[in-house]
Amino acid sequence: MSSTEVGAGLAVDTPPGRVLLASNNAKKLAELRRVVEAAGITGLQVLGLGDVEAYPEPVEDGATFEENALLKAREAVARTGLPALADDSGLAVDALNGMPGVLSARWSGGKGDEANNDLLLAQLADVPAERRGAAFVSVCALVTPGGEDATARGEWRGRIVVERRGAGGFGYDPLFVPDDDLAAGRTSAELSAAEKDSLSHRGKALAKLVPVLRSLAAPDA
Repeated sequence: MSSTEVGAGLAVDTPPGRVLLASNNAKKLAELRRVVEAAGITGLQVLGLGDVEAYPEPVEDGATFEENALLKAREAVARTGLPALADDSGLAVDALNGMPGVLSARWSGGKGDEANNDLLLAQLADVPAERRGAAFVSVCALVTPGGEDATARGEWRGRIVVERRGAGGFGYDPLFVPDDDLAAGRTSAELSAAEKDSLSHRGKALAKLVPVLRSLAAPDA
């Protein structure tokens, strides 16, 4: 199997024009569709898991974001025969030695976003502002039915605030103030979708995959 960290394109041995996002997260699907549209890519239909026959999602037991993203994308290709894109992302907190990292979604034992945020706030309760640095990390992997893959990594530095703010986004967004917006002090959950796309960890990773996504489009579109 060949592998690359984003090249000019990947060989595809199924009819071009479709790519599957291996996620049930509607906000991630909307984000990928916005990236494709903003890049001016035509002739590429972005599908979600709701558009294909349901299958059991793989256990994310990789030790790194790269491993988890690739295993999800490869499983989607094996189940559907479509080129598939998957991401694995999380929050790396400096004061917690990079945790929760790949365990971000399950930090509270699988109890959901609210419980994850509660636990993080409790763990940082005595940590002063100058030591509350953190980064959102995303690795996106795109795999073709021919077994080729490309990965791209994006990071978004910021800090963790002491209480939730904002109703947008998901996960740890209400607690994360990005360095890009530090003067305004808005959390990721207070940014518009367009602002978040241009700044975020996943937006950066997806932008690196635009040449690969373009190569999947139908040639006559």
